Amino acid sequence: MKLELSRVIQGGSRLGVLRGLGRTGQHSLEVPGCLLYTHFGTVPHLTQDTLHTLSSLPSVTQVTLSNIAEHQEVLEEFKGGFRKFAGLHDTVLYCSLHDPATPCPTGYTTNKTVSVWGSGGRIELTVAKFMALQRTVQPDWYQSMADGETWQKNTSRKRVRKSVDRTLAHLDECLLVHQKSQELDGVEVFGVVEGGDILEERVRSARETAKRPVAGFCLDGLQTGSMDQTLRTQLITAVTKELPEDKPRLLQGVGRPDEVLAGVEAGVDLFESFFPFQVTERGCALCFSFDISPDPERAVLELDKERDAAGEMQQNGDLNLDDQTQMTSFEINLRDKRYQDDFRPLVEGCGCYCCKNHQRAYLHHLLVTNELLAGVLLMIHNTAHYHGFFGALREALANDKLDLLKRKVLRE
Repeated sequence: MKLELSRVIQGGSRLGVLRGLGRTGQHSLEVPGCLLYTHFGTVPHLTQDTLHTLSSLPSVTQVTLSNIAEHQEVLEEFKGGFRKFAGLHDTVLYCSLHDPATPCPTGYTTNKTVSVWGSGGRIELTVAKFMALQRTVQPDWYQSMADGETWQKNTSRKRVRKSVDRTLAHLDECLLVHQKSQELDGVEVFGVVEGGDILEERVRSARETAKRPVAGFCLDGLQTGSMDQTLRTQLITAVTKELPEDKPRLLQGVGRPDEVLAGVEAGVDLFESFFPFQVTERGCALCFSFDISPDPERAVLELDKERDAAGEMQQNGDLNLDDQTQMTSFEINLRDKRYQDDFRPLVEGCGCYCCKNHQRAYLHHLLVTNELLAGVLLMIHNTAHYHGFFGALREALANDKLDLLKRKVLRE
């Protein structure tokens, strides 16, 4: 895995390509970018055929141990690795600890174990069990075991320090087992940076993790709702200064467009794309604007669309941006009665299957009658829209238009 940066913009934003991904090294991923979010290898609501009607999908699929751990025995019996088991073909497999869309209960971490939560409840993982799972899953890269329970407000300094110490100890143990495991030959490890909301601990965690032979870094405990945006940006900026330039940084648990933009400006390269799934589960559609094209005709159309969207999203009322389950200002709620006779597509000019074939009124009908097709069509649109946003973000960085993109997205 090799990060080739084409631009580093003053202040921290990085544009480039992550090359040499996968066992054979033939895959690459543009940064800033996001991973493909899945439940047990499948994008929620979508079959593989439906998923691949979308263009520009990321080359990296994220799976989580919280979904996989309870199926360890079956996978061990199968012997072919998770990619083959789930019918995933031409993709790079990244295995993380927790599902970013599902908050984990806290208070179950010990010096020797961390817990993940599957459909059958809590599963306790020692380093030995964690590494046995990695050998069974056979990912291309995985997140090291970590104590990430310090994201809650008012966590004591002592507890935060302990979390950093434990995470470093887990990383050392994982690396030791990794180096002795033939099955993990050619697999990369990402070290985890912890430290809660305490700057000194964040910097210490970053410095120490950077001394280990890891391929990249997961910035943990900074998820939506854990702290305000200003503090998060300060901490990320301080952390990225301590990390080597040539290794990727993945920010966990952050997916909202405004938070993604702030993360990129602070030096983050990769994000998890769970946000479209959360929006879909609410019966909502992403409709924020990110078109920064100079075409004057399109610009006029865009202005009209933005006015419409801004008006609709304004009607969402005061939104609680600290709660991951609450609706955000980047989406419209299609369960709302005002859409029952709205015959426009979700987003004018969107090229996804849903927008080309269906109207808001039809989606409203599907939602109020609890039809399964509602989730399918919304997930198609939300996934396409979100990945389109990342494409626009890279274009903006390449053409010095990040400020323009921010104004579009944040409607400033």
